[in-house]
Amino acid sequence: MNALEIQTIIVFLLMASLAFGIDLFAHKHDEKISLKQAGIWSIFWIGVSVLFGIYLYFERGSEIASLYFAGYALEKSLSVDNLFVMMAIFSWFKIPEIYRHRVLYFGVIGAMIFRLIFVAVGTMLFAISPWMELIFAAIVAYSAVMMIKKDKCDEDIKDYSNHIAYRAVYRFFPVLPQLFGHSFFVKFSEISKQISDSQKTTLNDQILRLKATWIATPLFLCLCVIELSDVIFAFDSVPAVIAVSKDPVIVYSAMIFAILGLRTLYFVLEALKNFLKYLEISVIVLLFFIVAKLAVNATTHIFHHGFEISAQISLFIILAILGVGVLVSLVKK
Repeated sequence: MNALEIQTIIVFLLMASLAFGIDLFAHKHDEKISLKQAGIWSIFWIGVSVLFGIYLYFERGSEIASLYFAGYALEKSLSVDNLFVMMAIFSWFKIPEIYRHRVLYFGVIGAMIFRLIFVAVGTMLFAISPWMELIFAAIVAYSAVMMIKKDKCDEDIKDYSNHIAYRAVYRFFPVLPQLFGHSFFVKFSEISKQISDSQKTTLNDQILRLKATWIATPLFLCLCVIELSDVIFAFDSVPAVIAVSKDPVIVYSAMIFAILGLRTLYFVLEALKNFLKYLEISVIVLLFFIVAKLAVNATTHIFHHGFEISAQISLFIILAILGVGVLVSLVKK
């Protein structure tokens, strides 16, 4: 790793930490986030991401900047489908809107940690052999096909009590049957006066059986389901973003800046979900473009036919596909 790459990491960490701290301070209270607030904060996060891209342009050149912006746009667009899943999870758990930003805040922290692991592993696998690009292409293609099948399915309500994260929490912790403010965990002494005798008996039995000190709340259940859902989603999104740029620093910074803005983007999409009907279709088309890019680049490395899809072309195609999806959605609506 050269001095310029180390400088890039330092600038990325400083910018991300400062922006994250500002966002956290501004949303430290439990309150409903309006569409106007969410829109302003989404613009803030896009602005921070663009500033980092401008830094890359002047310090490391237009190609690196294009790789970053392509990865950022791709991760942002792929995250839309994940945000719709989060909406369904919040709805099923009946989480009030004033607590959703808190759950998303801790969800983002987990996403940053898991993305770091996946990006490190993914870039190492890419470096092993050009044949790995074809394997990753198959993974991305599978994700696109699953999205098509999901679109044809009319099942809107899912029972998350069968989710593996939900069952895991019940296995290790007693669970309070109702919310207790914005707490993820409580002690028995804190809630004993607010629950019925039958609930006390049930919780006492669970505490003795599990030898537990803390009691989990439905907010923690919801967080665990969202976190595991995001990990599963990362298996699809990380190969797609790595396909655009194999530089782990660029890949990770693009993904993190996209993820950091997801909390406020969630509230924008929740308000406008009925107006973005064709956006998911454009995401599916985008995934198939990534499959084509991986296949073309892999065959170039294997058979040396000399044709590759450059970073600039990738960026323009990604933006064009997303732009068409949004435009058609608005026109049709």
